[in-house]
Amino acid sequence: MVVNKKIPLRKCVATGEMLPKKSMIRVVRSKEGEVSVDITGKKSGRGAYVSKSEQAVEMARKKNILDRQLDAKVPDEVYEELLTLIRRESIL
Repeated sequence: MVVNKKIPLRKCVATGEMLPKKSMIRVVRSKEGEVSVDITGKKSGRGAYVSKSEQAVEMARKKNILDRQLDAKVPDEVYEELLTLIRRESIL
């Protein structure tokens, strides 16, 4: 008997799509208010998921979606790190 494993889904804050957790990148705000990219998906703090597409990241940047979701100012370095991760993964 084959047991189908449940795939966890998360909602992209930019596009609103429900996608598998593995195809998303998590951005987290720590208790100290520091915002960073969470590659492992296990950092503690308030998290928001963004699709692994450059369009989703640019949409989140333009509309300040991550700022509102995390209740903190997201620095440009975080957006640049997201874009770098997406581009690096598309090359592989």
